[in-house]
Amino acid sequence: MPTFDERAPEWDSPERIERAEAVAAVIREAVPLTRDLSVLEIGAGTGLLGLALAQEVGTLVLADPSVGMLAVADEKVRAAGLENVRTLRFALAADPRPAERFDLVVSLMALHHVPDTAAAIDDLFAMVEPGGRLALVDLDAEDGTFHSDPDADVHHGFDRGELGRRIEAAGFRDVTFTTADEIASDGRVYPLFLVVARRP
Repeated sequence: MPTFDERAPEWDSPERIERAEAVAAVIREAVPLTRDLSVLEIGAGTGLLGLALAQEVGTLVLADPSVGMLAVADEKVRAAGLENVRTLRFALAADPRPAERFDLVVSLMALHHVPDTAAAIDDLFAMVEPGGRLALVDLDAEDGTFHSDPDADVHHGFDRGELGRRIEAAGFRDVTFTTADEIASDGRVYPLFLVVARRP
């Protein structure tokens, strides 16, 4: 199966662009966005979600493990003249955390790619400023058919109750889940949740 680096040049399909815009709208409804917010997108890929929010926040960091994905994101940032956006090569729960903390951390379909969910959520808590928020969109628990590669090292979505308890165990409060969107694939529909939480 091609790596994310190899898939980067063709990543921005109409479906992915539409999904990112829909998720950005859901996040806007759930979290007030202001021009003084510092925002981090985890697993940003080519920046589809973060760049949909970039003009509504103060600073934006697009973080991803894939150099190829970030190269595409960098080109988009340059082309748009976005001086408040930068990229960062960073793998959640694998690399040392960045020193800075953020008012808002967002992600779209990133958490199920991180093998150690508990370590990932602990990292996320550490990267959120006190009083800041987390807004993650990912797959509800599914039967393993979402990814075409049966050997892919991914979680088959998440049970909302179990994930909510893990987020609270990391120290977050005011944890709420809503349905953010859905993905139709091969005659199946896979719901996506938005979980929002606050660091006290």
